[in-house]
Amino acid sequence: MAKNSSAPHIPIMVDEVLSCLKDAHLEVFFDGTLGAGGHARAILEAHPEIKRYIGCDKDPEALEIARKNLEPWADKLELVQGDFSRLDEHLKKLKVRSVDGFFLTWECHRCN
Repeated sequence: MAKNSSAPHIPIMVDEVLSCLKDAHLEVFFDGTLGAGGHARAILEAHPEIKRYIGCDKDPEALEIARKNLEPWADKLELVQGDFSRLDEHLKKLKVRSVDGFFLTWECHRCN
């Protein structure tokens, strides 16, 4: 998350994410790019059955913002500072054996 940015991040794929997850029963969910928690908020609102929402982000500042934004779900929220490419390590450390859903985003870079 840019430290100079005064505008909050607006999640742009909320409708698509919720549509993909609409018929899913989610108890354990892993969000690999938590950011400020915009998608997380929508997923948690749409899926009250979630018992563990694991939010991962490389940026400690973003995690603190997400913690505040997702305070109503503090009892379900587990924050992990790191890269989702180390997903196996993160889940092992949290003693999570299976996950019902994932949300991952990444940038695509084109080599010249």
